[in-house]
Amino acid sequence: MKHATVSVDGTRLKSLLDGVNQFGFSPETGGYNRLAFSESDMACRNWFMEKMQAEGLDVRMDPVGNVFGRFGPADGPCVIVGSHLDTVADGGAFDGSLGACAALEAALALRDANYAPSCAIEVVATSEEEGRFGGMLGSQSMTGQASLDWVNSARDSDGVLLKEAMRVAGLDWARVPEARRSPQDVKAFLELHIEQGPVLERAGCAIGIAEEVSGVCYLEVQLSGVANHSGTTPMDLRCDAFAGLTDISASIPELIAKLGTEQSRITIGKVDLVPNHPHTIAGRATFSIIIRDTSRDVMCALRDAMQRRAEDAAERHGLTFTLTPKSWLDPQKLAPELAEATEHAVKELGLTYQRMPSGAGHDAQTMQTLCPSGLIFIPSQRGISHSPEEYSVWSDIENGANALLHTLIKLTS
Repeated sequence: MKHATVSVDGTRLKSLLDGVNQFGFSPETGGYNRLAFSESDMACRNWFMEKMQAEGLDVRMDPVGNVFGRFGPADGPCVIVGSHLDTVADGGAFDGSLGACAALEAALALRDANYAPSCAIEVVATSEEEGRFGGMLGSQSMTGQASLDWVNSARDSDGVLLKEAMRVAGLDWARVPEARRSPQDVKAFLELHIEQGPVLERAGCAIGIAEEVSGVCYLEVQLSGVANHSGTTPMDLRCDAFAGLTDISASIPELIAKLGTEQSRITIGKVDLVPNHPHTIAGRATFSIIIRDTSRDVMCALRDAMQRRAEDAAERHGLTFTLTPKSWLDPQKLAPELAEATEHAVKELGLTYQRMPSGAGHDAQTMQTLCPSGLIFIPSQRGISHSPEEYSVWSDIENGANALLHTLIKLTS
């Protein structure tokens, strides 16, 4: 078989992606809701398993909901390729799902070409990548980073316990350690993903090759004051939790300028106010703080500075203050040899590309702690993601899928 002549079947890839996106679609918003371990998420996983089984792959689901389809030798090490199927609330059509579908299509293209890989290829659709419960449970379980203590206590932002969500989905949280993979079992991990940012589109590049992935620190802050009448309470006698929140938020640009880098991001994305009434001073504000950077030291410095700012704001406004660490993912350098393999594949395909960091967290950063891992990006239109407006043009999708396919060939020839 001449490797250069192999390419993905775009029609089949689109059919796979459309099949995944029949699950969790909201006609009202145009977004997708496959929250981890929800009914739509599990239905999608079962559909994906049935699709792989119908195509002749050896299929299984592990104790945390990761779905695998094996192509090639039944025994020995494998290269794992894929991404996730879960979404954020009202997410887009491509985040995660494209990588899982492109991985399956790559395996099918190789099968159709009578390609015999030197080691098995395992297509994966990982579970709980979007961090509903604060981590990346699927890949963290594969790499042995999901402790039973954490799984037992983890909750989502609405207070739902992870172990309860798993039980409802038909999974046993106590079996999480069984999902761990051995380094001898996995030769490499490869993931295709939309960029979720504007860099490639702005540069006019078809492919991004990620060299490192930002870490993620997730903190939950609660400021408690006194709920009171907004008309009768003088401004200087208020214990206003929302005023404390705004002080903390306003300090973010200054902190990044002082302590951060070009890769630093601090985001307050979820806020709950109590009593949340137009004519009542907020007595309590509970909110998330997400800190990202490609340097662990910078992340730590920003985390400590944010805590000091929160303490200062609480004191200034007469509030009590608690800060709860929800999760931490270290920044990760990805495998140079996989980036080289992708670069060679992209050059052979005649595609433009650039090396770049990833500001968003991905399974590849977790899998790098187990095996050499690589991450391939395609452009995101206007850089929008985690939104119904998320979109990538089809020619970019096919380019990315072919880059994935030919990198896979280089890893398994």
